[in-house]
Amino acid sequence: MKYSIVLKALFVVALFGSATAGAENRVPVPHPAAGKGEHCVLPTAEMRRNHMKYILHQRKETMHEGIRTPQFSLKGCIHCHAVQGDDGKPVSIKSPKHFCNSCHTYAAVHIDCFECHASTPTETVEAKRLFQPIKLYDSKIEAPAGNK
Repeated sequence: MKYSIVLKALFVVALFGSATAGAENRVPVPHPAAGKGEHCVLPTAEMRRNHMKYILHQRKETMHEGIRTPQFSLKGCIHCHAVQGDDGKPVSIKSPKHFCNSCHTYAAVHIDCFECHASTPTETVEAKRLFQPIKLYDSKIEAPAGNK
């Protein structure tokens, strides 16, 4: 009889404890910043689920086969999804605000991309070429004086 009362009491405590464990006791779900473009290279749900497959596939094609395409380029992801810090500059992977960190910390997933790659956008000639419209011809440009 004593055991049944103790078991009932434990059941009530367990039930009451789990019912009162509200959102304030839970780890907050990440809400990563949206990208700068109108849409991602694939639908958001697909990228959340499978981005690592696309990045690894891109790495294999680039490193082993010499094929470079911008669709799943890590540089492209960083350029579009850069998060600004309080100083107005993009935050690095060391910041909890970094786009990749917001979910990977939550999921306890270690990423090693940034051991070699830059975690903030770089303003290189290549980046400007990849992410800005290319002007093929400008009639205002004159040939150098020696080439007339």
